[in-house]
Amino acid sequence: MVFQLVITILLAALLSVIAAPLSISLAWRFKLIDRPGSEAHKIHTLPMPRAGGFIIFFVMIVGSALSGIITSELITPIIFASIIILAFGIWDDINGILASWKMLGQFLAALFLIWQGIMVHITGLPALDMLITIFWVIGITNAFNLVDSMDGLATGLGVITSMFLMIGAFQSGQASLALFGALLLGCSAGVFYFNYSLSRLFLGDSGAQLLGFMLAALALVYTPPDLPQASSWFVPILLFSIPIFDTTLVTVSRLRRNLPVYKASRDHTYHRLVALGLSPLRSVFAMHLAATVINLLAFLALFLPPVWANVIFGSILAFGLFALYWFDFRA
Repeated sequence: MVFQLVITILLAALLSVIAAPLSISLAWRFKLIDRPGSEAHKIHTLPMPRAGGFIIFFVMIVGSALSGIITSELITPIIFASIIILAFGIWDDINGILASWKMLGQFLAALFLIWQGIMVHITGLPALDMLITIFWVIGITNAFNLVDSMDGLATGLGVITSMFLMIGAFQSGQASLALFGALLLGCSAGVFYFNYSLSRLFLGDSGAQLLGFMLAALALVYTPPDLPQASSWFVPILLFSIPIFDTTLVTVSRLRRNLPVYKASRDHTYHRLVALGLSPLRSVFAMHLAATVINLLAFLALFLPPVWANVIFGSILAFGLFALYWFDFRA
């Protein structure tokens, strides 16, 4: 299985390299272009194709078919629901739709997952579990869209999160989920190469939302193996801790200043790290490093007694609140 996972990661990375030139051409043809100066927070100097969504969708479809998981009862619903996210994302990349329309697409995709039986089972109350599922899917999808404030940031977080989800699914014996995580890992790495190293494309709303949605859905169906829920309930939250923190930071910051929550601005975690004196490269690296450390602590907590596991979660939560104060309230 380990060999198969490695091959799947390499396959996804190769498919990304193959798909990138075609996706860039499609983006130019359908006018999915991010123009310099189109909004106040945009600092790039050349028009950039928003081609990330095309690449991710192509790799996940073809990779799932070649690895034999496309017919899995857990994977098929995720792929079909992803079509909704991709369609609304492309619409947004072309026309710049309202936030309410974006959330409608995310809501419909979440409902599709629930219709197919993919949802949390935490409270034992179906209606409440459905609401938690919808909140989770919409929240994480938007969190990845919001955290995409610098080249390589969202794709790097995608690499880290998918890697830990892949390892967790492998450990729990969920082979199809492990392979899906491997595809997301290789795909994120491939897009990272073109987005960060070569600076030839942007993820766009279609790419950032699609990546966030697929990771959120994968976390929904991941089940830790024979471990007490008291030690595992917070693991998905920690795996997405950096996008969640960034979303919380900009939401609180904008509400405090009576600014529209969904109006793009240079007030994200990345921008604040740069303002503190870190270079753009080190700011991105710092966020990737924080995500890696927290994800490692999340998996460590799985194998600890519930009391100590929740001490870890509480400590990370307390540090996050302190960071929120440091970045915004003391300013």
